Amino acid sequence: MISPTPRRVPHTITQLGRVRQDDYAWMKDENWQKVLRDPSLLRADIAKALQEENAYTEHTLGDVGALRDTLLKEMIGRIPPAEDSVPWPDGDWLYFSRFAKDAQHPVYLRRPRNGGDEQVLLDVDALAKEHAYFALAGTSHSDDHRIFVYAADTQGSEVYRLHSVDLATGEAYAAPVESAAGSFVISPDSAWLFWIYRDDNGRPSRVYRRPLAGGEDVLIFDEPDSGFFVSLNVTASRQWILIERGDHDTNETLLIPASDPTQMPQVASPLVRGERYSLTHWNDRFIVLTNTGGAIDFQLMQTSDQSPSRENWSSYVPHEPGRFLLGSAASKSHLAWAERVNGNIEIHVAAQSATGDIRADAKTIGMQEEAFDLTLLGFLEYSDTVLRYIYESPTTPAHWYDIELTSDVQTLRKIRDVPSGHDPCLYETRRLFARAEDGAEIPVTVLKRRDTPCDGTAPLLLYGYGSYGISMESGFSTSVFSLVDRGWVYAVAHIRGGSEKGWNWFLQGRGKHKPNSFTDFVTCGRFLASQGYGKEGRIIAHGGSAGGLLMGAVANLAPDLFAGIAAQVPFVDVLNTMSDDTLPLTPPEWPEWGNPLEDAEAYDLIASYSPYDNIKAAAYPPVLAMGGLSDPRVTYWEPAKWIARLREVAQGGPFLCRINMDAGHGGSSGRFKRLEEVAYVQAFALWAIARRPL
Repeated sequence: MISPTPRRVPHTITQLGRVRQDDYAWMKDENWQKVLRDPSLLRADIAKALQEENAYTEHTLGDVGALRDTLLKEMIGRIPPAEDSVPWPDGDWLYFSRFAKDAQHPVYLRRPRNGGDEQVLLDVDALAKEHAYFALAGTSHSDDHRIFVYAADTQGSEVYRLHSVDLATGEAYAAPVESAAGSFVISPDSAWLFWIYRDDNGRPSRVYRRPLAGGEDVLIFDEPDSGFFVSLNVTASRQWILIERGDHDTNETLLIPASDPTQMPQVASPLVRGERYSLTHWNDRFIVLTNTGGAIDFQLMQTSDQSPSRENWSSYVPHEPGRFLLGSAASKSHLAWAERVNGNIEIHVAAQSATGDIRADAKTIGMQEEAFDLTLLGFLEYSDTVLRYIYESPTTPAHWYDIELTSDVQTLRKIRDVPSGHDPCLYETRRLFARAEDGAEIPVTVLKRRDTPCDGTAPLLLYGYGSYGISMESGFSTSVFSLVDRGWVYAVAHIRGGSEKGWNWFLQGRGKHKPNSFTDFVTCGRFLASQGYGKEGRIIAHGGSAGGLLMGAVANLAPDLFAGIAAQVPFVDVLNTMSDDTLPLTPPEWPEWGNPLEDAEAYDLIASYSPYDNIKAAAYPPVLAMGGLSDPRVTYWEPAKWIARLREVAQGGPFLCRINMDAGHGGSSGRFKRLEEVAYVQAFALWAIARRPL
């Protein structure tokens, strides 16, 4: 089958005195906003082009169809067919979720704390059967335990409908809220629903309050900055409702007292550009996680909850470079916080009475593995002294622990079951460091079987992300063992742009420093090959979203290093996307990438690395680009245009595009269904390596 050759329609763009040509601009539907909400409205010629791409990709990879099925069965075999979550206590009830045998989606339930029958709150699997795509952003119950609210998306566009259920009858409690973001709050008095409106461009732009039982919406906050995200929260103390607004650099919190939820929100502390803060309410004060005062790895400060403005903040846990503070949780008697040190997480817990050197006197929870992850889930109840956390590593399935802080008694509540079997002793995890040309030490986490030789003969899959300060944690993934058990090495490059080594690690991989992310990844690939964990030319690169930008950039930078490149929902048309201020994420992303509409320096920098704009007439490895038709974050036309231009300019390949016509940014919904795309990537990896024998 001959590869598709999408038509070229000359299209010239002049911007800041610079001129560029985009002959595939036609792939962007001019009514993309409507398409996100109703994919059936996609223009016929674009739909035909995407269907041709899907057919060509399926044909090209057709020989590995049986392998995909095998991989998928293996991955499903590592997931319990039926499973309960660890119950979470709240008042007289224990709340939890359950996957029934072979169900794609959970059922939400509760049972009386002192014993009694279970009650179904929401059967998500039954609802999902009515839609090609179904995902929840969140669920919550009212404090009086009468009403259950959930946010549902049936297109993948992340435009949600909020539904409320009367738990006494199982019927709808009020008319649904339309065009909402997934973040919402039920006021602690169980009377009001606070929700966020998504405008026609998909932005969370206004916060409303309405009676939980239904009624008139009252606008309580109108976001003036198109570059800010908005979210809602309520403190564990149940005393404050929070509106949080900001971008990657700056944020601000507005407060509504839960004792009077009809009050208009008041700013806790006015925003200062370049400074971030978040609030944890603790009895009569707020604990403030902030980078104010040059605390690049953040510090904890405290202030009275009646005077939370910045001038009243005082030190609680001082800034210490190299100890990156991540977040905190409070109960009446204790405060817990998480820190990242040398790429791993520690949890610290201090009593309310603690004074002096809080960090030194706090109880510390840590592990001894080279690479691991701890997740601070929080205190079971605000009045309780039991803290819950999860421990896992690349070789160790997730363990849920409760620790009773007054007695130090620790209880293992659950271990992630791997029904097909998993012996951690068969595998090893290593934390290595690759040295960049500028001397930076780049962490690399490696997982392999102990019997896999380290002589360059094993295929290597190298994963990377490196944006927004998001850390790629060293957790447990059941899906990677389909490659590892076939003798592969699986590695994660913790490149600059993430926060694995603190906030400065992020700053060194954003804006004008963004190229560090790309060169770091290439450095890691060459380093692993030099250490025998792979061989140059037989490495599969894998990344998604902003990690897809990474894939496109390294394809241009070092195509000879890779046997194949798998890019899921890849952000590869960076210059055009960052120049379109109608797209949902463009203004909020300018602090990350720069604004090429107004800043010539930012334009030139983005133009120098944007994958779509820098394809070379050189030999490239096979490339698989996967997108979602209703994706509001990385629109479907980015991978489609990229693959079209690769075919036009580059040599080698093949260059494959696969668009999920029923999903958005996260791919297919459902715990087994989503694995189909994981299996697709791994089958592509095995196929590509087979084309590059030793």
